[in-house]
Amino acid sequence: MTPVPSTQRSLPTLPTTVVGSYPVPEWMERLKTDYYRGRMSHAQLDDLHEMAIKAALRDQELAGIDIVSDGELRRDNDIDYFLARMPGIEIDETAKGYYFDYYDPRLTAPLPAPDGLAPIGLADDFAFTASQTTGPIKFSFTGPFSLAHRVRNEAYPDHRELVLALARALNAEAHALAERGAELLQIDEPFLAGYPDQVATAVEAINVVVEGVDVNWALHVCYGNRYARPLWEGHYDFLFPAVLDAHVDQLVLEFARKGYQDLPVVAKFGWDRGIGLGVVDVKSSEVETPELIATRIRSALELVPADRLMINPDCGLRNVSGAVARAKLAAMVHGTRTVRAELAAREPIAVPPQATSHDPDTPHDSASAAAPASAPADRTAVSQGV
Repeated sequence: MTPVPSTQRSLPTLPTTVVGSYPVPEWMERLKTDYYRGRMSHAQLDDLHEMAIKAALRDQELAGIDIVSDGELRRDNDIDYFLARMPGIEIDETAKGYYFDYYDPRLTAPLPAPDGLAPIGLADDFAFTASQTTGPIKFSFTGPFSLAHRVRNEAYPDHRELVLALARALNAEAHALAERGAELLQIDEPFLAGYPDQVATAVEAINVVVEGVDVNWALHVCYGNRYARPLWEGHYDFLFPAVLDAHVDQLVLEFARKGYQDLPVVAKFGWDRGIGLGVVDVKSSEVETPELIATRIRSALELVPADRLMINPDCGLRNVSGAVARAKLAAMVHGTRTVRAELAAREPIAVPPQATSHDPDTPHDSASAAAPASAPADRTAVSQGV
């Protein structure tokens, strides 16, 4: 497993984070759509994105989130931002009727070798986010398996070769991100649940993406979240045993909407790394209470130790309103802090060693001198109420 990044070593038990996307206000949707209809310059769009990212970071910080995200607010959806910037991908029509629509990309020749280039520009995106916050950052990007399912492949004899070619391009981006200081990177594979028979190919490609990039890696797998609706249903057993070979440090999974019956499945197959525990249903505008969040975390702690859990929503928050997102994050932080306090109360209380010699030359401080000569043997147990 990759060593814990320096910015995470000071994190509390059960650190809170987000999965990636953040709500796009209606006014921003209108302006982004105006851009794709030729009514706004690219410079104006950049200003819009930067303003929105600053606001999203502020919302997360005010809620008390430990590891923040840029909200993926530069991206129109989970696919186009990446493919439109990737050399070799052809997009005949770049105008859109609505910014959230997908392009129709195609590939007619093999993708050029990256040769160390990172043309998508993810490192620049990360650098801007890092300039706006002093806390740890999670930076996410869509994985090669999901990207490949939105490309008309006219270049490779089979789908696997396309997936691996996209993985090599993303590996170059990951190297650039690490060089700019990124320490926690997350690969999102929202399409994987729809193709359970292809998990081995997805894992092979994930290992290409992470190769040689010494950061903490997370893999997010959900059941789809376009327009707040799942694209598929099922259970996470389809990931195993193939995902055990993925060179990632954490699985970020959807539980709040579906229930926690999949946690025993994950434990049964021997996943011994981190779990990003989904405790907030992003497909509902009902705000969970802190008590419900705390109950969900306590249930997970019966199967997964606290030092392997990170607390997050099920998926991105794009499809709820800003007010609902803020309320859900605040409840998530509050509930998590409740469980943290409970865990801290169970920690043994350290009893300072006392001098065993009454020799006047034995060094001792005033506190130890004031202590009784012989403390009860069960003092530590008494202090813990056991």
